Amino acid sequence: MSSSPLPRLNLRNLMLAMAIFSVVITLCNSFYATYEVQRTLLINNTLEANRVYAAKLAEMTESFIQSTRQQLAYSATELVTKMADEPALMAEARRLHAQSNTFNSVVVVNAAGVVLATSPDTLNMKGFKLTSTRARQSLEAKKPLITDPFVSPSGNYIVSLSHPVFAANGDYLGYIAGTIYLQQSNILGELLGKHYYQDGSYLYVVDRHQTLIYHPEATRIGERISGNNAIEEVLQGREYAHHVVNSQGIDMLAGFAPVASTGWGIVVQRPKAATLAGINEHLLSVVLKSLPVGLLTLAGIWLSALFISRPLWQLATSAGLMNKQSAQADISGVRSWYFEAAQLKRAILRGIGLLNERINKLHTDSHTDTLTGLLNRRGMQHVLDSYEQEKTPFSVIALDIDHFKQVNDTFGHDTGDLVIQTLAKVMQEQARRGDTLCRSGGEEFMIFLPATSANNAREVAERLRRHVANMAITGVGHITLSLGIAHWPETGTAIGQVLKQADRALYQAKREGRNRVILSETL
Repeated sequence: MSSSPLPRLNLRNLMLAMAIFSVVITLCNSFYATYEVQRTLLINNTLEANRVYAAKLAEMTESFIQSTRQQLAYSATELVTKMADEPALMAEARRLHAQSNTFNSVVVVNAAGVVLATSPDTLNMKGFKLTSTRARQSLEAKKPLITDPFVSPSGNYIVSLSHPVFAANGDYLGYIAGTIYLQQSNILGELLGKHYYQDGSYLYVVDRHQTLIYHPEATRIGERISGNNAIEEVLQGREYAHHVVNSQGIDMLAGFAPVASTGWGIVVQRPKAATLAGINEHLLSVVLKSLPVGLLTLAGIWLSALFISRPLWQLATSAGLMNKQSAQADISGVRSWYFEAAQLKRAILRGIGLLNERINKLHTDSHTDTLTGLLNRRGMQHVLDSYEQEKTPFSVIALDIDHFKQVNDTFGHDTGDLVIQTLAKVMQEQARRGDTLCRSGGEEFMIFLPATSANNAREVAERLRRHVANMAITGVGHITLSLGIAHWPETGTAIGQVLKQADRALYQAKREGRNRVILSETL
């Protein structure tokens, strides 16, 4: 009875491998322990620093809000007997606007919502009646209020701080308000934007609806942030610090604190990568000092690894050349003498088979419009190339849904997609065997009818037009189509020219009132 040859291993090699393994594990454990201790210390210190800084800024913001409310309250008492005195109102608005850089603008509004006075005068809002829900928040509240961010009648994205004006008998006379332009230079930005970190830290402020009202990137102001744990916790009134992933997918070390009187939250954060950048340098220094001994150790490891990794290297090299016809044979020829290499070899061979299947499926998908299941432009071009190569004459119907933008604007894009899908289904039901249906873009479609005259194509187009005009789509009602027809090679010798003729016929149908069919030869 014959026996299989034993692996060519001996005790010396096994002991060498064990010794190298022990040294590497010990060194790695030392490096890792050093790294983890330093990492934890840096992260905790950064979190606490950010929390303290956020709390300090929240306190400063609270003081700023209280100060502005006192200014507005004083102005409100001054206006009690002056609400009918336009010069006095203008003077008070200008005084409040000019006394500090607190507000970007000041307005006085009566109980009917009519703007009586403004500063600066360039607002051109005097006599304007506030009608939007957001702009009328202060009128409806009839109490000191900080509004949610909104777009003012003058087109600025603002937060308004207002104080009501009551007559001596308690009648509500209106309010005086100071506004902060969130997307322009403002006192809030000066208060929060000047900090002394030079380590990649930054801060932002959100209102109670998770909308950014301050951010170093001004273009993001007004953006609503979701899925950020720090924001959700600070808006619940919590002052805390922990690791978060921001809305851009970046790991951050965030400290946060609420501004109680406004419902705002201040978040100070630093990229985790920036925090840990120093520890990497420290660890590198440790590694460099261990390098001489490490190199000697690696030399021995390399000799062992060369032999062990050879099958894996061969597999990886062959896998990188899968576009070669001989790739599968090359991989099959690799001598995978141990379990992992054998498993990987089998997996790669199985993957090649799956990849070929996937490529075939992707080829089909790349020619198909995902919304309708019709051919897309790439698929359409493939069909046209086939017609041209085989000299197959054809008619083309270019069609477009009339007033489709109105459907989207009125019912929403989901309903618009439903209309497109419904039309595609009707086209498939009405199409003849051999016809090719394409979605050329948006609400535009093309139908190619091989070996079909322009007059016969017109009958097909008319039948489709009447059918669509007579059917009702749930939630939308009736729609109509405009259709244009051309023929290759009767109306043009170049296929591209014929497609343009069909498009021109389509737009001629629209110009003539829509819901009709136009032959290119009549243009």
